[in-house]
Amino acid sequence: MPSNLSTADSFAVIAVAASAGGIHGLATLLGGLGADFPVPVLIVQHLDPRHRTVLAEILDRRTDLTVKLAEQDEPAHAGTVYIAPPDRHLLAGPDGTLSLSRSELVHFLRPSADLLFESVAGAYGSRAVAVVLTGTGNDGAMGVDAVKSRGGTVIAQDPETAEFSGMPEAAVGTGAVDFVLPLEEIPTVIRGLVDIKRQ
Repeated sequence: MPSNLSTADSFAVIAVAASAGGIHGLATLLGGLGADFPVPVLIVQHLDPRHRTVLAEILDRRTDLTVKLAEQDEPAHAGTVYIAPPDRHLLAGPDGTLSLSRSELVHFLRPSADLLFESVAGAYGSRAVAVVLTGTGNDGAMGVDAVKSRGGTVIAQDPETAEFSGMPEAAVGTGAVDFVLPLEEIPTVIRGLVDIKRQ
């Protein structure tokens, strides 16, 4: 168990990054969290910006949690999953309010996992959990460093079990990852972390 886990305060947000292969990864993760999951989940999944996405509808059918596209100035509620819309960065504010941005691409990407992770690190500090799932490239690697530096907890899908290993490998390579796990084990560990901090 990482030494930065304390029972003094509770986790307040789960931030998740995925790219290629992500729909299966996200469905497995969300499906394992349960209807009573007590914190919001923020997701960056790289999407084609030229098309309307049905990702929220797809994932909503795979989990007991409510899944929706994030909206500007929306408060993040427990038990709800917020997905970055195509071509928008998703950011978390210190008061739990979400914002969307058309600011410049990061590593040729919008939405960017790095920006989401950096925003939750700034807003939530040690109460943030960052999760990196399957995907190509290295989006999320800078962001997990930010989460770890603020005392948060970082989980990466085991690159050997990921459909596309680039993103989780880049995260693990930072040295900031607390848990490297097969996809199927990640929801159980997240629930355990939240329960530990809520006791």
